[in-house]
Amino acid sequence: MPSKDELEAARGKLLDDLLAPGLDVVFAGINPGLYSTAMGFHFARPGNRFWPALHGGGFTPRKFDPSEQHELLELGIGITNVVARTTARADELSKQELRDGGEQLAAKMREFQPNWLAVVGITAYRAAFSRPKAAVGEQDERIGTTRLWVLPNPSGLNAHWTPAGLAEEFGRLRAAVINSQ
Repeated sequence: MPSKDELEAARGKLLDDLLAPGLDVVFAGINPGLYSTAMGFHFARPGNRFWPALHGGGFTPRKFDPSEQHELLELGIGITNVVARTTARADELSKQELRDGGEQLAAKMREFQPNWLAVVGITAYRAAFSRPKAAVGEQDERIGTTRLWVLPNPSGLNAHWTPAGLAEEFGRLRAAVINSQ
C-alpha cells in the first residue's frame, strides 16, 4: 500500500497503457487515480469494482488482481485511459482535457485497431466524444473499424450501479464481443 507521500508523488504522472495491435476489446478508464499510478496498475484502488465486473461479465476465468493486468493481453484485452494525467479524482479534469483525451484515445484506437473500445464511465464518454445524450451500451459511431461501447464507472463512489449490475453490463459487452468475432 502506497504511503501518503508516494500517493502525492503520483499526481500528474502517467500510467503505461496495456495495449497491443488487434485486441478484442480495450477498456478505457477516465484517467488514472493516485493509487493506481503509485501502484503501477490500472483500476488498482481497493474497492474499485472493475476487476470483479470483468470476471463477472465473463472476460476472465477468475477475478484477477490488478498486479496481474499483463495477463489480459493473452485474453485479447487491453486497458488505457481517456485522459493520461493522474489525479486524485476525475472531477479534477477540465472539459477541454476530456475532449483532448478523446482525440488522443481515438488516435490510439486507429493505431491499435481493437475490435471494440469500451469507455468505462458514461459522463467521461459524453464529454470526451461530444455525445451529451449517449447512454450505456453500444454506440452508433465507430473509430475506424473499432466499435464503441460505454460502460458505467466501476468506482466504489458510483453507488448507482451495484456489483451485480456492473457484471451484467460487462456481460452484455462480452456477448457483443463474442458475436462480432
